Amino acid sequence: MSKILIITGGSKGIGKALANHYSNNGYEVYSLSRTTNNSEIINEIKVDLSNLNDSVLLFENLIQKLKSTPIESITLINNAGRLGQIANLEHISPEDIHKSIVLNTTIPLSFSSIFIKELSSINCLKQIITISSGAAKKAYTGWSVYCSSKAAIDMMTATIAQEQEYVDNPTKAFGIRPGVVDTNMQSQIRTTNSSDFRNVQRFIDLKENKELYTPEYVASKIFELDTKGSLKNGLTVDLRDL
Repeated sequence: MSKILIITGGSKGIGKALANHYSNNGYEVYSLSRTTNNSEIINEIKVDLSNLNDSVLLFENLIQKLKSTPIESITLINNAGRLGQIANLEHISPEDIHKSIVLNTTIPLSFSSIFIKELSSINCLKQIITISSGAAKKAYTGWSVYCSSKAAIDMMTATIAQEQEYVDNPTKAFGIRPGVVDTNMQSQIRTTNSSDFRNVQRFIDLKENKELYTPEYVASKIFELDTKGSLKNGLTVDLRDL
């Protein structure tokens, strides 16, 4: 019986740390990402998650493969995301908006839909954990697309929990806001011109004052909350509040 983790964006940042942490604790891990690390412990599947059709087909095939094996538990972590262009909305191109929404919102919704449907007859622990952001609750000038996309997946988490409450072999859904983490996304934020992002100095100060979480710390906390059953179905929690 296998404990399985499927994670999007598992090659960098929080995703990479999560993939490694779960793998080191006995999980069979599948990472779906645009880049790979030639890992010897992670099943790395190269895919451009901003291409919806290719991503959906690949994910459907992976679930079909996995459901034919004995499963003790299976978890999907919707982690992949992009900040996109930082600017007032009127200065962001429709193409950039579309790419961010596909990666941040459409892929989590689509993968969660396939996960629930295709595993509906499997009687084991089934979970969807979605990596959200404090930006889902707080508006930031220049982040209209990112804030909107993260607010959407918080509602996805809450709705899945309601929809699954009375079905046989339900899937549970949880959300995590990891706080401010030292990743490539933070590097992008700190190099943004203040005319496009007036809060940029706050993020520069967090880095200089060594107040950023490491991806490894975030991964260990999420793993602990998950495996100890501390997450509440349908809720998105902020690691900074715990």
